[in-house]
Amino acid sequence: MIITISGLPGSGKSTIGKILAQKLGYKFYSMGDLRGKTALQRGMTIDELNKLGETEEWTDKDIDAYQEKLGKTENNFIVDGRLSFHFIPQSFKIFLDVDPGSGAERVFKHQRPDEAQVATPEELRKMMLKRVGDDDLRYKKYYSVSFRDKSKFDLVVDTTDLTPTQILDRIMRVLPK
Repeated sequence: MIITISGLPGSGKSTIGKILAQKLGYKFYSMGDLRGKTALQRGMTIDELNKLGETEEWTDKDIDAYQEKLGKTENNFIVDGRLSFHFIPQSFKIFLDVDPGSGAERVFKHQRPDEAQVATPEELRKMMLKRVGDDDLRYKKYYSVSFRDKSKFDLVVDTTDLTPTQILDRIMRVLPK
């Protein structure tokens, strides 16, 4: 089985993906981590890479081709990526939602080196909302798809007031056997 996890920043995509992969004995891949590494290798933040992606499609297409290949050549893995559900259509598709303020609080506690550093969770919330909107515009431009269209998913979980254990329990109850 292949499980794809999409969702909003701070919703727990990576955290839940890693825990679920460990529980199931699956490999875990993070497209966000790959994009972050790409940005750092080029001396950029993820936001600068995303801005470049508005005119340079390779910033998305290379990683998207990679996950599409994973879906055709491997099994029993979990991938965290906003468009993974689109590139691996045979997957069990999960969308993790979160209140933007709560998501920003979570991300603020663990700021990554590939992201612009901010002084407050509110500043981060504004940046994240802009990033989500910009990302959605790029995805529509390149693929005519919105990762925020929840009708594309097998399971949608609002993680705002849930612990990782509660989120995992909800997922395990509905995963195909």
